[in-house]
Amino acid sequence: MSKIETQVESLMSEILAGTDFELVDVEYVKERDWYLRVFVDKAGGIDLDDCQNLSERLGEKLDAADIINGAYILEVSSPGIDRILKKDKDFIREAGKVVDVTLYAPLDRKKIFVGELVGRDEKFLRLKDMEPLPREKVALVRLHIEF
Repeated sequence: MSKIETQVESLMSEILAGTDFELVDVEYVKERDWYLRVFVDKAGGIDLDDCQNLSERLGEKLDAADIINGAYILEVSSPGIDRILKKDKDFIREAGKVVDVTLYAPLDRKKIFVGELVGRDEKFLRLKDMEPLPREKVALVRLHIEF
C-alpha cells in the first residue's frame, strides 16, 4: 500500500469511527488521470447519498491534510457485488461463498478456478473439493456472479 493510500485509510477510518460503515479498500492509481478510490460498505449496502456524504467529508479532510500533490479525482463507492477479496477479514466474511480465482500463470493448464471459498492461511487459498492453491500464484480473488 502506498504512503498516500495509508494516510487516506487513516483519515477515512476517523470519519467512519462509530458508524456502521466499513472501509473496504483504498486505491490511488494513475490511469489517464490520478484517481483516489475509496470503497466503503455497510450491512444492507450503501446508497448514493452515503457516497456523496462520505466523499464530501473525506474531501474536506484531504484538503486540510494536504497529502496529495497535484490534481486527482476522488471516488467514494461500494465495492460492488463482485468485490475483490484482499484482506484477511474479507476471506473470513466471505467463507462459504463462491469465488473466482485468477492465477498469475496456469496451474495444471488452468488459470481461472471457481469454487466455494473455504479459507486461506499463510501458504494456501482453499476452495471446497479442490487442491489448495499456493497464495503466491494467486493474482486475484473476487466474489462470483452467477448470470
